[in-house]
Amino acid sequence: MQKTIAIIPARGGSKRIPGKNIKSFLGKPMLSYAIGACKNAGIFSEIMVSTDSDEIAEVALNNGANVPFMRSSQTADDFAATFDVLEEVVCNYKNAGREFDYICCVYPCVPFLSGQTLQDAYNQLIASDNDALQPVCKYPVPIEWAMKIENGLLVPNDRNAQLIRSQDLAPKFFDAGMFYMIRSIAFFREKTLIPAKTMAYIMDEREVQDIDTIDDWKLAELKYKLLKG
Repeated sequence: MQKTIAIIPARGGSKRIPGKNIKSFLGKPMLSYAIGACKNAGIFSEIMVSTDSDEIAEVALNNGANVPFMRSSQTADDFAATFDVLEEVVCNYKNAGREFDYICCVYPCVPFLSGQTLQDAYNQLIASDNDALQPVCKYPVPIEWAMKIENGLLVPNDRNAQLIRSQDLAPKFFDAGMFYMIRSIAFFREKTLIPAKTMAYIMDEREVQDIDTIDDWKLAELKYKLLKG
């Protein structure tokens, strides 16, 4: 059986939404939704939260995740990349005698992510010969039709592209920003979460929601009530 670790990076220093990772989202700490999705997926040998905050660590433990060690100062500042955080975690586990075949990074603010989605994505990855999987969502309109404002006037970014019918343009996708899955061997070989052989996992747009501002947060709560209520 493949050994897979879910790593939830949850730093304490949120600027735009103070305490974002454990702020109450409809009565439960935001972090608990990510942990719940990982537990419900039934695919992980280990579910851990990487944090520099004792308060976040306590919430993680209370919701069934592990926090075997705290994040180092090098990976807790504003400049540390997600890869650096995950590399530190996996190396610490390796030093403790535990190694994993697959690594899954799940971001902490994903209340719409389900265990079924994680399970489905994982099954697709392990059944393929690809090295990684990235969830994406289709742009609602062709990005070729983008416009910009110059000197107060609306200007097509590409006038020729605006003449092309939507059905003649290939769909374009954006990073859903919810989770990443990768084979450990590729993680260390290519030093990235998105190696050359990364497959797409197309998300339902209803499950994708950026939560970067208070307005985003309020919208997400309304959306959650509509979808889950």
